[in-house]
Order: sequence, then structure tokens, then C-alpha cells
Amino acid sequence: MSDRRRIAVFGLSLLGLLLAFDPAQAFLAYVSNEKGNTISVIDTDKMETVATIKTGQRPRGIEVSRDGKFVFVALGDDDVIQVFDTKTRNDAGELPSGADPEQFTLDPAGKLLYVANENDAMVTVIDVEKRAALGQVLVGTEPEGMAVSPDSKVLICTSETTSMVHFIDTANREIIGNLLVGSRPRFSAYKSDGSELWVTSEIGGTLAIIDPATRQLKQTVTFEIPGLRSEAIQPVGINITKDGKLGFVDLGPANRVAVIDGVTHAVLKYLLVGQRVWHGAFTPDEKYLLVANGVSNDVSVIDVASLRVIKSIQVGELPWGIAFGPN
Repeated sequence: MSDRRRIAVFGLSLLGLLLAFDPAQAFLAYVSNEKGNTISVIDTDKMETVATIKTGQRPRGIEVSRDGKFVFVALGDDDVIQVFDTKTRNDAGELPSGADPEQFTLDPAGKLLYVANENDAMVTVIDVEKRAALGQVLVGTEPEGMAVSPDSKVLICTSETTSMVHFIDTANREIIGNLLVGSRPRFSAYKSDGSELWVTSEIGGTLAIIDPATRQLKQTVTFEIPGLRSEAIQPVGINITKDGKLGFVDLGPANRVAVIDGVTHAVLKYLLVGQRVWHGAFTPDEKYLLVANGVSNDVSVIDVASLRVIKSIQVGELPWGIAFGPN
């Protein structure tokens, strides 16, 4: 082999090594700060807050558009969904959310946005492109937990005061089923294959595992943490890995995230995080789970593979929700 060829081969080998050890891709997380009236922007490569966006009054529910161009945030005291451009981080208008928006969810295609109107016992349906409301659905008192089935056919809304899960047909926007669960259901999430629906009950202290096909309860998961009173364990946010093997449930003032086996539904571990953990989101590669801690004003970073908390990142006042753009 000639010297020139040896150098070329060595160069290609070195490049391969550099690529193999390239650090994880950086993603941007958007954190709504309910009392601070801001969105904190976290760079997951630097593991720090790199920008702060000023919002309207009482930002809570937050999501990123499917194309990654916009951040949507529910302003509970301004009665709108505020829109921000992800490149410039400037205000890009608003969506007509209805009164007191809290949680909302995009359909899988990213064309429709469904908003829980907490004070009006309504769900508002919004056309994202036209930025227009298409209609409303009357539900139980204090609606909150919102999820859309992977096939887009069923919308889930939980009503806190009535302790019910409402199954809504997205085609005709009518309730097609109701299920009673534990007291004060706060959040709902489908497995990516649509085989299960998980619903947390904050005051009931439980996680309901529901069969979406029959709309019946399959199993109730309870939580016990040594040294903590049961009333301090208040399940709220849920994050389930794409393969359905692991679920993470945020336990509010218990300051823990419960790790759940996605098949057996056994509680595998409790991870100590910040104070009053509320909602979280995976990085698009699912390497990390970030959770918002409302009272300690920080975000805990969980390494999903090792199930360890590896970092605390300061954000704004009373962080509520977290969203990532697409990979």
C-alpha cells in the first residue's frame, strides 16, 4: 500500500472514530413558567437555560408544532393560546382557545388542537392552519387531561370534579363513552401503539390502566413511598416510552417520579427530583426525560437508560409544562 493510501485510510478511520464518539444531539426544551409568565428555553447539550421568552398571563399547557416552527402555550388568564416562532422566539399571534385554557393536545397530524377549558366544562377544537375555532364539546366539570388516540379517531378528556374519563369521537365531536376513575384525574396518555390509556388521579393517588377498545379499567396502580403520608403522593404527569416498555409518573408534592414497567405495570423505582414535580417530556431521542418542579423552580434531567437523575436546571417561577420540537 502506498504512503498516500495509508494516510487516506487512516484519515477515514479517524473520522469514523470521531463520528462514533460524537456527543448526543442537542435539543431545545420549552418550559412554561406559570407564575413567571415566561417560557424558559433549555439547551440539552449545554444542560442549561439559554433564553427566556416573555408570555401573557399564566402560561401552562405547552406544545411544539409538528414541523417544529411554532411553540403553542395556553394562557389561562388571557383566554388564548399564544404562538411563538421557534427561530426568532418572537410572538407569532394567537389561537382562539376559549375561556381558561389549561391543557391541550395536538392530533397526530398536527392539524387540530384540542383545548380543555377548565372553567366552562368545554373542549374547544381549533384548526391550527386557519387559526380558527371549529366547535366545542360539552364535558364534565373542570376538564384537564387531554390525549388523542394514535389513529386520531378518539379524543380523551378527563374531568377533575366529576372524576371521569370522557371518550370523544373526533369525527362528530360527541361523547361516546365515560369511565369513572379515582378522584381528580389530571392527565392522560396513550401508548404509542394505542393498546393502553393511562390516567392519573391526583387526589385518589392512583394510576388507571384502561383498555381503549372496551373503555374499561384493566388495572389500578398504587404508590407507596416509605416515610411519606399517602396524601402527599399525588400523581399528575405521565410519559411513556415509544416502545411501551417504561412509563414515568410525576408524583407532585411527593417530589418523586415513579418508574413503571410498561407490561406488568409494577412500580420499579422512585426517582427523587425537585419540589412538586408536575409534567415532563422526553428528548426526541428518548435519551433524557425532563420534568418540571413547580415549587423549586427547576427542571430535573433523568437519564432514561440508567434511571438516574443527573442534573437540575434552574428555570422561571412555577414551571408547569415542558415540550420539545421534533427530531
